[in-house]
Amino acid sequence: MTGPVLESLSAYRSYPPEEMIARAKAFYEDIRRRRTVRDFSDKPVPRETVEYALLAAGTAPSGANLQPWHFAVIVDPDAKHRIREEAEVEEREFYNGRAPQEWLDALAPLGTDASKPFLETAPVLIAIFGQRSSEGPGGKKVKNYYVPESVGIATGFLIAALHEAGLVTLTHTPSPMGFLNEICRRPETEKPYILLVAGYPAEDCKVPVHGGIKKPLEAIASWI
Repeated sequence: MTGPVLESLSAYRSYPPEEMIARAKAFYEDIRRRRTVRDFSDKPVPRETVEYALLAAGTAPSGANLQPWHFAVIVDPDAKHRIREEAEVEEREFYNGRAPQEWLDALAPLGTDASKPFLETAPVLIAIFGQRSSEGPGGKKVKNYYVPESVGIATGFLIAALHEAGLVTLTHTPSPMGFLNEICRRPETEKPYILLVAGYPAEDCKVPVHGGIKKPLEAIASWI
């Protein structure tokens, strides 16, 4: 077994402490503007914008660098209509009996319900799949590791990239989501994790106050 082939870390950039702090603060100040949106405009999004955001997501770290994800971009109106129909079936079951009351109480400040018109209105839906295995050299099947963690990190990169481009997003997770495999023509070996809705906010867009309330630093971090 041979060792890894190494290269120089030529892309790394170092900054003086003052600039480092300023850059970290600037990123925080920008990303804290991000809000989850449910009222979308149907204004088209440039395809190249989404493609660059997907390339950014593809740079995320992953288990053994196997990159166990696939992003299915849905812009076809008929496909979006089918997704809405299927998702609302699951959502009605969720809100009308499957979800425990404690969960429904937690969702109440966000004003969500089984109706998901944004799945048709928004110009772009991105179904994010995790791959249990990949194709290695010579077509050999290779097991992927830390798939949920890797997909979650890549999704975070994708959301941040779309925000940076001036778009808004919504993470939608109907459960179960097996219908996405059929609609997106993805194999059963891939598991849909998230349906990311992306586009521009509607002119009269409103967002729940509750969604902008974030925990302070001392509640989410500790130093040892």
